[in-house]
Amino acid sequence: MFSSVLSACVCGIESVPVHVEADISDGLPVMNMVGYLASEVKEAQDRVRSAMRNTGIRLPVKRITVNLWPADIRKAGSAFDLPIASAILGALGMVPADRLVNVLIAGELSLHGEVNPVNGILAVAAGAREWKCDCCIVPKQNAREAAAVPGLTVIGVQTLAEVIAYLNDETALQPEYVDPEELITQGEAEGGMDYADIIGQEAVKRAAEVAVSGRHNLLLIGPPGAGKTMIAKRIPTILPRLSMEESLEITKIYSVCGLLQKEEGLIRKRPFRSPHHTVTMNALAGGGRIPRPGEISLAHLGVLFLDELPEFSKPALEILRQPMEERVIHIARNRGNYTFPADFMLAAAMNPCRCGFYPDMEKCSCNTAEIKRYLGKISGPLLDRMDICAEVPGMEYERLTDRRKGESSAAIRERVSEAHEIQRLRYEGTPFRYNAELTPAAIEKYCALGKKEEAFLAAVFEKLDMSMRGCHRVLRVARTIADLDGSKRILTKHLSEAVMYRMGDRKFWH
Repeated sequence: MFSSVLSACVCGIESVPVHVEADISDGLPVMNMVGYLASEVKEAQDRVRSAMRNTGIRLPVKRITVNLWPADIRKAGSAFDLPIASAILGALGMVPADRLVNVLIAGELSLHGEVNPVNGILAVAAGAREWKCDCCIVPKQNAREAAAVPGLTVIGVQTLAEVIAYLNDETALQPEYVDPEELITQGEAEGGMDYADIIGQEAVKRAAEVAVSGRHNLLLIGPPGAGKTMIAKRIPTILPRLSMEESLEITKIYSVCGLLQKEEGLIRKRPFRSPHHTVTMNALAGGGRIPRPGEISLAHLGVLFLDELPEFSKPALEILRQPMEERVIHIARNRGNYTFPADFMLAAAMNPCRCGFYPDMEKCSCNTAEIKRYLGKISGPLLDRMDICAEVPGMEYERLTDRRKGESSAAIRERVSEAHEIQRLRYEGTPFRYNAELTPAAIEKYCALGKKEEAFLAAVFEKLDMSMRGCHRVLRVARTIADLDGSKRILTKHLSEAVMYRMGDRKFWH
């Protein structure tokens, strides 16, 4: 007696099809499981036995062999419990064989026969659609998440008995349905913060607006209490809404990491990750024995905010350099290579010295060597990747007592959304989404300058001894400023503002 069920194994953030086979034959009454299994998968036989017994199913006094193939892929996680039980039920003839065809099953079983939620269901459901499955049977608590994949019938189950009844057509379970667009719209409201709360600092808020509009990396530098963190933490309030495709990308990452609320379905807001400066290199980049995404992947299509930048360890900071350029992070292990998405906007804040008051020598208590050592924690290559560097000056008392409110986040967000729409239309059919992603070849096409602007940039290039990468970053930022201005051409005023942002670090590092 033989039966086979399709399930899936999550490798990185993608799913791989796994066929679960069960064979019942004469022999000693044991259950053997083979197929390069992790310890939690080997333990499934005890969970499956108890779940079936407590559901009223008596296993025959025969030899049961369960095989999970392909055998060269290591199977980990508890999502194989339900497909193993289903394959055994098929081999026993307790469910029709034709009901297991083109059906993907995943879920964990409790000893009492309840179906518990598992991580990575969105990746599994996306795989089921890719493999032309008609139906996907998953834990009830994961059903909304799986139903976010369009074109797939998702059945949420709570117990093993419910699965048996459904496969035997004894009960009619309604497919789970969610409206992804409605879910995303419901998640748009932000939690009370607004740029209107910040008194003054209009130039810094403008820098944040430009950075978000083109997804450029942003460095805020200034004395303690000037408002660096306050400005950075309000960046989520001006981020444009997620598209359906972007929401699915982010949700898949959070699902694999087990950070998705089981009833949430989809991530509804762009991520804003703010790890503490004690974060390890592996926690930031991702890794582990079974590699999982780190903070830079959890910030995919959102913002990674590093407060007190020089306090982070040097290895942690240096590992940011490659994903900042390539928008992905590569992790190599003996069992294979993993690639995680890391298309994030980096926002960082720091003091200019240990005491925080340099270059105000009346307040600064640091000597020259201490200042140089503190600023030296930020390497030249990392600093060169910061598109926009904005000084956040300390506030005077007269400004603090000014009761006039600044521009609201809603107004800024509207301009940012318009700039994003301009970029979406411009780069339709290309691998680019935002100005910050443009390659040198694409810069020549999309950031062409007139003679006057060319002469201005050439003069700046010579005077500031700018690198070619620095020149390209100026052009990308200028393209974004022109988009905010509604201009098809990059003008001198756009270049001038972009150069100002590029020169922001020279006061401290040169």
